[in-house]
Amino acid sequence: METKQSELKAIPTVLVPLAQGCEELEAITITDLLTRAGIKVITAGLDDQVIVASRGMKLLADKQLKDVLEEDFDMIVLPGGLPGADHLNNDPRIQTMVKKLAANNKYTAAICAAPRVLATAGLLEGKHATSFPGALDQFPVNNMTYEERSVVIDGNVITSRGPGTAMDFTLTLIELLLSKEKRDEVEEGLQR
Repeated sequence: METKQSELKAIPTVLVPLAQGCEELEAITITDLLTRAGIKVITAGLDDQVIVASRGMKLLADKQLKDVLEEDFDMIVLPGGLPGADHLNNDPRIQTMVKKLAANNKYTAAICAAPRVLATAGLLEGKHATSFPGALDQFPVNNMTYEERSVVIDGNVITSRGPGTAMDFTLTLIELLLSKEKRDEVEEGLQR
């Protein structure tokens, strides 16, 4: 049986940058569930060091950020945690990448304190968004509507609250990148 070209769907590729002090529960949940869904996930450290997450867990990135700057991603997902989110926010390469993805109508997603990266990049202006309570207080955004919901989708921008919402956040990303059926399949395997 022949497969029609229109039936072939490329496997989405997602970048998950890992900064020193990131929230490990978010980083692991994001990478684990996206991988379970069959999505190609690349983790990239901001430098060549082992990442020491916010609770002391050590994470090893697949690559260094400098080695993936020219790659084409369907989505970038920013784990939160402090000081991890601030390291992401202060890295000009991350700022350039989120702006580039947004300009190409690709997804930008951030959880916990990481929506401040999207705020700094100007991607939350006129959008509905959420974050860890207080994480955006020092990052004023024009015409942003803050919502106290687990996950907020506004166009190609997806934000979430924190470690406790990481699973719903990532299941939402699976649905956006693949389908509701794939989300349901992954969720069923988790026995939720």
